[in-house]
Amino acid sequence: MQRLVLASNNTGKLREFTALLAPLGFDIVTQGDLGIPEAEEPYATFVENALTKARHASRLSGMAALADDSGICVDALDGAPGVYSARYAQTVGKPKSDAANNAHLISQLAGKLNRHAHYYCVLVMVRHPDDPRPIIAEGVWAGEVVDAPRGNGGFGYDPHFLLPQLGRTAAELSADEKNTISHRALALQGLVARLQTFGAKGCI
Repeated sequence: MQRLVLASNNTGKLREFTALLAPLGFDIVTQGDLGIPEAEEPYATFVENALTKARHASRLSGMAALADDSGICVDALDGAPGVYSARYAQTVGKPKSDAANNAHLISQLAGKLNRHAHYYCVLVMVRHPDDPRPIIAEGVWAGEVVDAPRGNGGFGYDPHFLLPQLGRTAAELSADEKNTISHRALALQGLVARLQTFGAKGCI
């Protein structure tokens, strides 16, 4: 199998990436398992941050690397938390955690009627640190933010992310369901399609 370093230490993401890429013959290892520190994410766009993380992991591992940058964008907050989704609570001086991030999001939406939001994910795969043609794919998952958390699955903002057409939050979906329709799943499906078009081994 082809080893691929994931430029993330998020166990939820690792589960999702492993489930979708294993059939293509990829053995995914996290950068943390290799002792690689997290890269800085200084940019205002998801794609720039993902590319930076992928190049960083590839440079320090000597391996092909996959990185994503993803988050929730809320209409009433002009797209926030956006690229700051994973550290939203830290923007107001609170410790980084899913619970703190969710609490801050709900507080920011107090009194607002528009609850439309979407999860966004961009994936970047590089063959080597200076790869001039990174493979890029994106996915968008539309929904609404609800005040009361529901469900015990998923991670991040999933308990507050309602899918109106299903009547459930992302945290109420099974792993198999989420891996079919989520923003990350859609981005991964796009990535897999590109790898299959060019031949997975030829791309890496």
